[in-house]
Amino acid sequence: MKRHTIEPRPGWQQTVEEQGLIYPLTRFPDGSLRPYWDESAYYEFTLPEVEAMEEVVEELHAMCLAAAAHIVEHDRFADLGITDPRLASRIATSWRRRAELPSIYGRFDLRYDGTGPAKMLEYNADTPTSLVEAASPQWFWMEERFPGADQWNSLHERLIDAWKHQAHLLPPGPLHFVHSDGDELGEDLMTVAYLRETAQQAGLDTEALSVEQIGWDRLSGRFVDGQLRFIRSCFKLYPWEWLTTDRFGPHVLNTLDNGGGTGTTLWIEPAWKMLLSNKALLAILWELYPGHPNLLAAYLDGPRELAAPDGPGYVAKPLLGREGAGVTIHEPGTAPAAQGQPVCYQELAPLPDFDGNRVVLGAWVVEDEAAGLGIRESSGLITDEYARFLPHVIL
Repeated sequence: MKRHTIEPRPGWQQTVEEQGLIYPLTRFPDGSLRPYWDESAYYEFTLPEVEAMEEVVEELHAMCLAAAAHIVEHDRFADLGITDPRLASRIATSWRRRAELPSIYGRFDLRYDGTGPAKMLEYNADTPTSLVEAASPQWFWMEERFPGADQWNSLHERLIDAWKHQAHLLPPGPLHFVHSDGDELGEDLMTVAYLRETAQQAGLDTEALSVEQIGWDRLSGRFVDGQLRFIRSCFKLYPWEWLTTDRFGPHVLNTLDNGGGTGTTLWIEPAWKMLLSNKALLAILWELYPGHPNLLAAYLDGPRELAAPDGPGYVAKPLLGREGAGVTIHEPGTAPAAQGQPVCYQELAPLPDFDGNRVVLGAWVVEDEAAGLGIRESSGLITDEYARFLPHVIL
C-alpha cells in the first residue's frame, strides 16, 4: 500500500459531476470550498494485498452475521439500546426470515497500513454512502490515467446481479427508491439514484420518491406514493432508527413486511440490519471472538484495561451515528469520561499517517461477498464530514 501524488486531470470537476458525483467539493466552516473528490493523489495496492483483504472482509461479514444471531438468540437488544419490546420483536422476526428479505450491500470501515492485519473499525450495513464515487468515477479515473491496470472494484456488476438474484423476493409493483429532501449536498440523492439505476439495469420496475412525500392512507392502513399507489416495496437511504421513531414509526412497525404479507411494506435494507449498524456490535464481536487479529478490543460497560496507564487508550463511539459525530478520543492513562449517551469503548488504533493524511479503507460487501474499495482521508484521527475521497489502483 503506497500513496502517490499526481497531477489532477484538466476539468476533473466537470468530469466527475457528469459521472454522477455532483458533490465534488466540500464547504468548510470558514466558507471555503475544497475538493471532496481528490485526485491529486492516489493509493497503489498489490494484488496479494487486495486478495488478502477480500478474505478478511468476507470473514468479518460472516462473524457479524453470527453476532447478529447471538443477539437475537440471547435477547441482547438492550445492549444495542433497543428497549421497545415491540421493535425488538420485529427485528428478531426479520432476522429469522432473512432468507425471504432482500439485502443488497454494506460497507466495512477498516484500519490498514499495508504492514499488519486490517482492523475493523465499524460496519455500515444499513445506510452506507460513498458508493457512487467508489463504483463509478474512480473506475473511469483508472481507465483514463492507468490504462490496463486493475482496481478492487466490481461494485456495478455485483449490484446488478444482486437485484437479479433477489427480484423474486419482491412483491408485485414498482420498487420505490427513497431519499430525504433534507439532504443538502445531494449525496443521499445520488446514492439512491445510482442504486435505482442498477436495479433498472437488472430489469426491475422502479419509482423515485422522497421520504417526505410518502403518504399514509388511513382507510387502507397502507403507505402510498404521490399517485396514491400502495408502496409494497421500498429501498430507503433513511436510517432505521429514524424510520421507527418519527411520527410514522408506529405505522412502520404495523406494516413491516417480514415475509410478503398482505397490507405490508417490504423495506430494503431489512430491519435486521439494525443489528449490524449499531456500534454495540463491536463489543459483542470482541466477546465472541476475543483476540481475533482483525478486531479491536471493545466494551459496553467501560473502557476497562484500555484506559490503564500502560493501555492503548480508547475511542468512545455513540451506538448510533454517522460521519464521526460524537466520537471522542482518549489517550492512554486518561480517566474514563462521563458519557451523556450509551457508547461503545473501542481500543484506540490511530489511523495510518500517509504524508500527513489519515486514511480509512471502506470495503464494500454485496450479497455476502467483498465487492470493492473506497478510500477516505482526513486531517485528524476522526474521519468526519470533511474527509476526502481518493481513488486507488492495483499495479
